[in-house]
Amino acid sequence: MTHRQQISPFAVIVRKEIGDHVRSWRFIVLLVLIVLTFLGSMYVSLTNLTNPAASPAVPDNGLLYLKILTTTDGSLPSFHIFMSFLGAILGIGLGFDAVNSEQQNGTLIRLLAQPIYRDNFLLAKFISPLIVISALFLSLGLLMIGGGMVITGVSIEMVEVLRILTFIILTVLYVGFWLSLSILLSVKFKQATTSALTAIGIWLFFTIFYKIVVNMVVKAFLPDPAFLSQTDILDYNNLILGFLRFSPGQLYTDATTVLLMPAIRSLGPLTMEQMAGAIPAPLSFRESVLIVWPQMTGLIAATVMCFAISYYWFMRREVRS
Repeated sequence: MTHRQQISPFAVIVRKEIGDHVRSWRFIVLLVLIVLTFLGSMYVSLTNLTNPAASPAVPDNGLLYLKILTTTDGSLPSFHIFMSFLGAILGIGLGFDAVNSEQQNGTLIRLLAQPIYRDNFLLAKFISPLIVISALFLSLGLLMIGGGMVITGVSIEMVEVLRILTFIILTVLYVGFWLSLSILLSVKFKQATTSALTAIGIWLFFTIFYKIVVNMVVKAFLPDPAFLSQTDILDYNNLILGFLRFSPGQLYTDATTVLLMPAIRSLGPLTMEQMAGAIPAPLSFRESVLIVWPQMTGLIAATVMCFAISYYWFMRREVRS
C-alpha cells in the first residue's frame, strides 16, 4: 500500500492510456499499416543496393544505412516520404477522440471527481501516445539496423546512428504535431466524428491543396518569372518555398531529406557564387542539424501552440454537460 500511495495520479493515467492504446484495434491497424510500409520500403531499398560500396564519386558512398531509408526504384516511395503521409494519420488516429469520447461515455466527470487535476489529465492524453509512438519508431529503427547488418554484413557508422536517431526524434515531433492538433479538436468539438473529419480535412488541405493555393496566389500577385532577372527568380523561388514551409508536411520532408542525405547542402536554390569553391563532400552531422534546426523548431512551436490552446479551452470547459 505504501508503494501504491507513492504513485502519482498522472503516472496512473499515463500507464492506463498506454495500455488502452496498445490493446485498441485502432492502434493495431495503424501499426500493421506502418510496419508493412516500412518492410516494403526496406525491401525495395535493399534489392536496389546490390553494391553497398557505391561509386566513389558519390559524396555519401559509405553511408549504407541512410541509403536504405532513402533509396527507391520508383515502385514505392522511400520510408521518410511515406511517413509524411502516414505520420499524420497516426497522430490523428490516436488523438481525435482523446477528450470528447471520455465526456460522451460519462467517464470524464468521474475521473475529474477523483484527486486528479485537469492539466494532468490532458497532459497524460498527450504524453502516453507519444511514448507509444517513440517506442514504435525506435523499434523500427533498430529492426532496420539489425536487418541491414544481417543481410549486407556491413557495420553501421556512428554518424549514421546519430542521423537515424535524429530522424526518429523528428518523426515523433511530426506525429506529435498532428496528435496535438487532434487533441485540440477533441476539446473543441463534442462529437468524435466531427473532430476526426476536421483533422482529416486539415491534413488533406496541407497535403493536396495548400501547394496549389500558394502557386495560384503567387502567380496572381507577382510578375511572370520569364521576365525576371536571375536574382529576382531566386527571390521568387525563395518566397514560394517560404510559404510552402507553413505546411507541417513540408517542414518534415525538408528536414528528413537533409538528415538522411548528407550530400544535400541547402534547402533552397543556390546561386553560382554560393556554389563556387564548394567541396563535393557530405555535410557533417552538426552542419545538417544546423540546416534543419528551423524546421525542427517550427514543428515544436506548432505542437506547443496547439497544446496550449487545447489546454486553455479545456481548463475553461464545463465538463458536467
